[in-house]
Amino acid sequence: MVSRLVLGCSTPGNAALRALDDGEVHVIDGNESRVETLRNEGIDAHAGDPTERAAIREAGPVDVVFVAGRDPAINERATAAAADALPDARLVVYFGRDATRDQRRAMRTRADRVLDEGTAVLDRLDEVTEAGVGRIRGLRTALNGVEGSLAVVPHSNPDPDAIAAAVALVRIARSVGVPADVYYHGEISHQENRALVNRLGYDLRTLGPDEVPEAEAVALVDHSEPGVNDDLPRDLVPAIVIDHHPSDGEVRGEFVDVRVGVGATSTLLTDYLRGVGLTPDPDVATGLLYGIRVDTSDFTRETTVEDLEAAGVLLPHVDRDAVAEIESPSVSGDTLDTIARAIRNRRIRGEALVSCVGAISDRDTLAQAADRLLTLEAVSTTLVCGFMSGTVYISARTRGTDVDLGATLRTAFGDIGSAGGHADMAGAQIPLGLFSEVESQAESSLTTILANVVTERFVTAIRARGG
Repeated sequence: MVSRLVLGCSTPGNAALRALDDGEVHVIDGNESRVETLRNEGIDAHAGDPTERAAIREAGPVDVVFVAGRDPAINERATAAAADALPDARLVVYFGRDATRDQRRAMRTRADRVLDEGTAVLDRLDEVTEAGVGRIRGLRTALNGVEGSLAVVPHSNPDPDAIAAAVALVRIARSVGVPADVYYHGEISHQENRALVNRLGYDLRTLGPDEVPEAEAVALVDHSEPGVNDDLPRDLVPAIVIDHHPSDGEVRGEFVDVRVGVGATSTLLTDYLRGVGLTPDPDVATGLLYGIRVDTSDFTRETTVEDLEAAGVLLPHVDRDAVAEIESPSVSGDTLDTIARAIRNRRIRGEALVSCVGAISDRDTLAQAADRLLTLEAVSTTLVCGFMSGTVYISARTRGTDVDLGATLRTAFGDIGSAGGHADMAGAQIPLGLFSEVESQAESSLTTILANVVTERFVTAIRARGG
């Protein structure tokens, strides 16, 4: 049962009281007649100053504090008082009408969630109270249940969102006494990803193919299925799964938080840092903000209120000089060569562009090529493929269309490999052995055959899904 304390009773506060019909609810409000009315309705209300720390402390312990007065100045002081008096409670704050920019900034810095005049309070109430408290409790329980050390595993060849989320989960685990480290399969080859790890000093441990980390428990971040986009055993049951990508099947784990509607896993880890009372160090905050920016394409792709709120929480702790260095790394000759071949080998079918670049030494160059090609006039969807180490890798992007790339790539390549991702950004992997009859041929012949097969399957899948 969740217990709540409401400080002030404006219209959102009253709406909350009407919606919170289970659990314990306590109210502190300065208006005696309003308090009397609430008492007549059977609500535990007390006349008092909602900014007084002693009164707030007396009402505790509670799971959630909801600051909901009319006056933004009082709400600002009540927010500060509640954060100090009940540091373990989840703090949800209504700005109040006509709150200034400074008042909003002050409240946002301390609150776990903020609501303004335009927010549908009742629509989000469950999410910002019961759901939030339940997730934090669930994560704490899962961590407390780890006997020994925890291996936090992002997906293979991790991107900034996966790296930062994994590092943040390690910090949370260590804060409750659980030894933890980040392990990953594959490589960190994208120049910006290498710059992120090196500049922020992240300690990540590499795993060989099919190698399992030496730990008693495993947590997955930014993916949700062992053996899919990592080299873990498929029958492994993770202790923790935190992700924002859709999954084809049931996600197994002792604690599972998969929120498909959120733009980045780093957003979820920012929420957990706040929930357990940790202020992110500059290296963690910088990585998380960068991860959110990359996965939402600087807040222009699949961005939610949660992503923006997380960015606001992280911004005061970010190392801005580090961000500038990470964003301007040197570009390798291989990257430029892959982009050049993608442009040269492009095939256009309507608004879709497909290009096979042949042999590659860095799979991350495919994503960079797909992004670059998406800027071409009259092109709204791009797919770039290449092969290395016995595997064909595919990266696809789209903008301003009804095409769901994740679903489209699963339709096109799921029967011969693995595929998935978001509606506007997805990827796939196919064993090169499927093309064994031509594998011994010259690279140019294999590239042409792959281009034909991939183009046909991709375009057919788009048409089959109504694109």
